[in-house]
Amino acid sequence: MRTLLSARFTSQSRHLALQWRRNIPIPGRQAKFTVTTWTPLATAFNSPHPKQDRYLEPTGLFGVEELTSTSGFSVLKNRTLSEGVTIVDEILQSSPTPRLVALFDKLSNTLCVAADLAEFVRLTHPDHQVRGAAEDTSRAISGYVEELNTTPGLYNVLGKLLSSDKHQMNEETRRVAELFLFDFEKSGIHLDAEKRRHFVELQEALLVIGTQFSQMTSSPVCVPLSHFPMADEVAHFYPVSGDHVIIDSAFLDSNNEELRKLIYMACLKPEKSQLQILDLLLTARHQVAQVVNFPSYSHHALMGTMAKTPENVMDFLTQAANMLRGPAEREMQILTSLKKDTTQNPTVKYIEPWDLHYYSGLARYQSVKMNRSTTSAYFPLGACMDGLDMLFKDLFGISLQAQEPAEGELWSSDVQKLRVVHETEGLLGYIYCDFFSREEKLPQDSHFTIRGGRVLDDGSYQLPVAAIVCNFPSPGVSSPPLLTHNMVENLFHEMGHAMHSMLARTQYQHVTGTRCVTDFAEVPSVLMEYFAWDPRVLLRFARHYKTGQSLPEEFAQRLCQGRTMFGALEMQRQVLYAMIDQIYHGRHPLDGSTTDILAYVQSQHTVIPHAPGTAWQQRFSHLNGYGAKYYSYLWSRAVASRVWHQCFAKDPFSREIGERYRHTMLAYGGGREPNRLVEDMLEKKLTTSDLVQSLLDDLKASNPFY
Repeated sequence: MRTLLSARFTSQSRHLALQWRRNIPIPGRQAKFTVTTWTPLATAFNSPHPKQDRYLEPTGLFGVEELTSTSGFSVLKNRTLSEGVTIVDEILQSSPTPRLVALFDKLSNTLCVAADLAEFVRLTHPDHQVRGAAEDTSRAISGYVEELNTTPGLYNVLGKLLSSDKHQMNEETRRVAELFLFDFEKSGIHLDAEKRRHFVELQEALLVIGTQFSQMTSSPVCVPLSHFPMADEVAHFYPVSGDHVIIDSAFLDSNNEELRKLIYMACLKPEKSQLQILDLLLTARHQVAQVVNFPSYSHHALMGTMAKTPENVMDFLTQAANMLRGPAEREMQILTSLKKDTTQNPTVKYIEPWDLHYYSGLARYQSVKMNRSTTSAYFPLGACMDGLDMLFKDLFGISLQAQEPAEGELWSSDVQKLRVVHETEGLLGYIYCDFFSREEKLPQDSHFTIRGGRVLDDGSYQLPVAAIVCNFPSPGVSSPPLLTHNMVENLFHEMGHAMHSMLARTQYQHVTGTRCVTDFAEVPSVLMEYFAWDPRVLLRFARHYKTGQSLPEEFAQRLCQGRTMFGALEMQRQVLYAMIDQIYHGRHPLDGSTTDILAYVQSQHTVIPHAPGTAWQQRFSHLNGYGAKYYSYLWSRAVASRVWHQCFAKDPFSREIGERYRHTMLAYGGGREPNRLVEDMLEKKLTTSDLVQSLLDDLKASNPFY
């Protein structure tokens, strides 16, 4: 939620480099991987750090003194709420001067620092009692935030400040004040008593409905084994419980087409209760928008974004769909021919929905001629972290330094703490890296702002703290963690978010780093993906975990050649998802059921047919989390593509361009209008046609089909 003061839930190992030498065992270890000397940073991520004598003063989670035990969350909650009451009293007693904006931000910071940390712990901590205590803290602070969002005195004093012409505010101060005021109004504070009561009831209902929908989207499907004539083969791919198979994905990497179809149909079979929950979610959101005088929820959600209106979004998506038609048809012909050859069936006319994942993967392998195990050997996690460190040194003069944590600071022994240090400016912030899979952990790779940067009352700067969650394989007995290239891409993506958090230097934490509109927040992270797919970058750091041999240039070229292979079909699918999201959150009543709308839009804008008897929208979790904003992925990719090709493609290590990017785009967070930031970087105002052309240019880059 984005409300007035919402918490946006959006150790160093040894400093000595270990020398792994062929056939020389290290004491205390069973079998050893061998490689040349790793850097201290790589060592920290390649090997689980041993327990050591610690000389730092013991502390709590993230260095918060109260959080040395489960009961500390209650202490943190009470302290935060008490400080919040004190700041609110100060605001209400203050005259409407620009100092008010700093007080509002101080209040927001006080609440967010506790709530964001608690929400992160709720999603990642391995101890269920700690997670429960964190959830209680998160809920209590969120409840107080909702109370503040409906406090007329706060709204009125801010309104007086903005309505006065006598106060000169800088651009960021005025923007933050306007954002706070807008957040108030999105909470219905300006409504009469009856409408406000109805608004609050709808919001409370939406929290429950949204949670129910999200839980069901990720729930596996339990299907009797008797449903499958090839039960033994099914059990090879999915877990079996008694006489049932547990299916958690509609797409199967099997050469058995009948089995692929059965799995797809079983996983996406319409569930009446889930579809009813989706209808309730969409109806309640439409009612919320109408209460606050918006024609649709999409109009409500897109206020302040780069796209601005649903009409602009649909224009972008429609132009993209039209542009993609020809390329997608060519890719479909290639896959259809592959299916004919593979099945030796000349009557095959097209690819079915359950075929796409299998045959596109097969075609990539045949083209690139590299399997995951071949490439993963060159991407030990430590080498990848070295690669990021080298890249950030080149672009920004920044180094990543593994730091020994204090006792009690981490929530899992394999978490690493990084210092982000500039060569002349010094320490910029901290990143906690929770990279390995474990039970009871958030399954999605994610970035979290634990504490935002801001100017403090004494003029010093509150250093940002971020956390990155990934689900990489743990180190093996005889190898460090080895990443697939897709995992490398995810790592670069999340570090793009983290660098946005580290490099933003805003006056107010309300707009720092990734605390900006969704269709801009993804630009820095998507831009980092381009670096992960550039052979010049890969050749700087990728090396075999045993021999230390660099990734062969031929491997790098072939690997990167596959980035946009079948990209038109994938992009067409993203357009479909975004269109459905817009239509569902558009004007109501809808023109038919959500399944009817899906089938129609898919037939109009994609070359992959809809499978009757399926309803994939019931498993599309982003309908809840990104309601009316799913287009942001494509929009951000279009902007990032333009920035990459115009600014970085010629030299991905350019310090001049890196500094310009830092000071023109990243430094402002959400403190400046995002379209202006992009325009300043590109020295051009992007039109919808420019964005669509950027997507096409991206498809053509390194694609063997063009």
